[in-house]
Amino acid sequence: MKILHIPCLEDNYSYLVINEKTKEAAAVDPAEPHKVFRAAQENGVHLKLVLTTHHHWSAPRLCLGLQMHFDDRDHAGGNDKIKQIVPGIKVYGGSVDNVRGCTNKVENGDRIPLGDEISILCLHTPCHTQGHISYYVTGKDGEDPAVFTGDTLFIAGCGKFFEGTAEQMYQSLCVTLGSLPNPTRVFCGHEYTEKNFQFAITVEPDNEKIRQKLAWAQQQRRSGLPTIPSTIGEELETNPFMRVDLPDVQRMVGCKSPVEAIREIRQRKDTWKPTA
Repeated sequence: MKILHIPCLEDNYSYLVINEKTKEAAAVDPAEPHKVFRAAQENGVHLKLVLTTHHHWSAPRLCLGLQMHFDDRDHAGGNDKIKQIVPGIKVYGGSVDNVRGCTNKVENGDRIPLGDEISILCLHTPCHTQGHISYYVTGKDGEDPAVFTGDTLFIAGCGKFFEGTAEQMYQSLCVTLGSLPNPTRVFCGHEYTEKNFQFAITVEPDNEKIRQKLAWAQQQRRSGLPTIPSTIGEELETNPFMRVDLPDVQRMVGCKSPVEAIREIRQRKDTWKPTA
């Protein structure tokens, strides 16, 4: 199993998951379809399917009392175009989300094969959107698995609670994704890592691993390099939203339960401004 990251738009990541034996590939959130298709051609693989993590909107929408504008190209916006470029391609998306261009709706627990060695498990991870799906991908024995988390889990962060609740985000992050094997590689939907670690320090100022990861992320970005992937194990050590089960983290934010803590941390992040 080979995974390629493809920077798209301003700070998005699309991905190709490649079965090196069969030369088949799945595209994850192909926001710029021509760029993704070109990457497939350059690697000599045939695009078989699209994995869409969630929908977005092009019109203004009222979220949490604020009028938000969403880029219709984001995540699902390239689906119609890629169906034109690759006739017959299957486009998967959550059954609850109204995913643009979707041909195959999936539920939690559904499995999608990519050749005879790669299996894709659909995980319902709602909150950012109600139908958000993360895709857990396993290959042959000895290969570390991977999970494509869209806008639910970012490196050291999580998505805004646009359509869901703190209870849902806790379940999605700390139960569903947090129970995956620690070596699972995390491929998220955006390059937000540096700012996420800057915020994480405000939650856990004495967490040395966060400080080390912040310095690393800053160096990566100065060098024009991505910060993906992380791993589930690293997120459990450095992502404040995945550490809310810890009494020390709850105490830091003045809360007495994991759900209260994840709600409080998200509210702080929503109003937080990075220092220059």
